[in-house]
Amino acid sequence: MNIFVIMKRTFDTEEKITLNNGKIDDSSAEFIINPYDEYAIEEAIVLRDEHGGQVTVVTVGEEEAEKELRTALAMGADKAVLIDSEELDELDQFTTASLLAAYLKDQEIDIILGGNVAVDGGSGQVGPRVAELLGIPQVTTITKLTVKENIATIVRDVEGDEETVEVAIPVLVTAQQGLNEPRYPSLPGIMKAKKKPLETLDLDDLDLDEDDVEAKTTTVEIFLPPVKQAGKILEGEPADQVKELVSLLKSEAKVI
Repeated sequence: MNIFVIMKRTFDTEEKITLNNGKIDDSSAEFIINPYDEYAIEEAIVLRDEHGGQVTVVTVGEEEAEKELRTALAMGADKAVLIDSEELDELDQFTTASLLAAYLKDQEIDIILGGNVAVDGGSGQVGPRVAELLGIPQVTTITKLTVKENIATIVRDVEGDEETVEVAIPVLVTAQQGLNEPRYPSLPGIMKAKKKPLETLDLDDLDLDEDDVEAKTTTVEIFLPPVKQAGKILEGEPADQVKELVSLLKSEAKVI
């Protein structure tokens, strides 16, 4: 079984976001594998161990993304591919999906896995866009996946309930929390990862020009949410507190 995982390098979820001249300052930030993509990597490894085959992790980014790719290899993936975006000025979901699809269209694919969303952007667009460009089915927000005789049986999260679907492979799925418990890279895994193949491709390798993947969206402004004001503690008898609360909701919060 040929399994591919589309992965993104994101801010550590514990990082405090800072802005500099209207842009996110990531000069001292720690980066990690997008947490939802860790579920995708884990599920790919489980499928590979059950059915045989190979797990390839693919990302779009610059040289620094090799660290996260090596982490995926240490978890148990067999191969990693970095699509170098250094020569591109701006990337959006269209750009990323176009680059990934340009690589994947020449591969023999059974299943593509990705995270449901990236914790930095949260659009959830890249996976579905890749499936559309490749002309294969897609199932999002999955919490269970089994494959038998070229049919994938999938349970997906739907607004507090769940839905079970069957689809023929090849298929692209995006992982939701609850799909599995991602493993930590072991020391032997980390040592083995150093010898596993990591391929770097650029636009020429994918037979693409910059115009082919030019971003379709423009960021107009980036800003932090307003600082929350300290709350008020109401004191006195309950009846007096209710009167004061109603007054504050009218005069300050202006919600009634």
